[in-house]
Amino acid sequence: MAGRDEPLTESARGALPMLRLLSGLILAASAAAADDRPVLTVYTYEAFLSEGSPGPAVRPLFEAECDCVLRFVGVGDGADLVARLRLEGPGAEADVVLGLDTNLTAAAAATGLFAPHGLPLPEALAVPGGWDDPLFLPFDWSWLAFVYDETRLPEPPTSFADLLDAPDDVTIVVQDPRTSTPGLGLLMWVKHLYGDEAASVWERLAPRIVTVTRSWWEAYSAFLAGEAAMALSWSTSPAWHRHVQDDDTKRAALFDDGHYLQIEVAGVLASSRQPELARRFLAFMLSEPFQSLLPTTHWMYPAIALQDGLPPAYDGLIAPETSRLFPSEDVPAIREAALAEWLDVMSR
Repeated sequence: MAGRDEPLTESARGALPMLRLLSGLILAASAAAADDRPVLTVYTYEAFLSEGSPGPAVRPLFEAECDCVLRFVGVGDGADLVARLRLEGPGAEADVVLGLDTNLTAAAAATGLFAPHGLPLPEALAVPGGWDDPLFLPFDWSWLAFVYDETRLPEPPTSFADLLDAPDDVTIVVQDPRTSTPGLGLLMWVKHLYGDEAASVWERLAPRIVTVTRSWWEAYSAFLAGEAAMALSWSTSPAWHRHVQDDDTKRAALFDDGHYLQIEVAGVLASSRQPELARRFLAFMLSEPFQSLLPTTHWMYPAIALQDGLPPAYDGLIAPETSRLFPSEDVPAIREAALAEWLDVMSR
């Protein structure tokens, strides 16, 4: 056998171009094989994709199962998803939209862009009130709540009425209902609780609102920076502080007149180039591998009962006896009137 430092023979030198050509063809074939994998595009809100959120963990899990490329596209907040779909229409590049909630599903369905999911509900489904929607499937849920720091607010309000009558230093930060799903949820919460008196409630609530932000994170950051005594968030938000920071001082105020329920959903677009793969993703979304990520990456309750239960950080979180929720088909008309009331008060 020739040593590796010996000069090549003339015949060997002549074979080099052919070897290089063959190597190039093999590499090109390998790249083509990789590129031949189907691509599934999912529109979702940006918070689902940030570091420590579900998206980065979901992608490799699903790609390993489907032998496909999972492509996420971040689109602002949940409320921005409907606006993006209206803008793009049937030409939308998405196959799946993940991150709407039941306050937005009727508006999303009215675009005519969604196809029936056609999937059976898993036996382990654990969404309050059950589920029956031909277009959308739930993937997580929680109650809206005002989160506070017990070292700063040792006696939080115990009802919405109590919040309205609280001392002036019990200030809040909330989100814009036009751009944020929690903000829209608060709008529906007030309307569900007070009906025709909602406008007067906003008049009483407005003086204690420090700021109205575009997104949840902007509002919650302001609260953490000490700019307000409470922030509109979710009943499950304290679990993050417990799990990540070992901090048990952040609590969600339990209101005895009930909390509005947020259920987040996903659906398949009728224009999808990969309809079967899209439905496969929805089925995966309701499986244990996906759902088990949510409690410690998304800080919401999973849509199914997990085999190993919830993490210890969820022990002792508030569990409202009364859940408030408008039927999704009623929301568009209610939202229009409620938003007009809100804008009138907040613009003064």
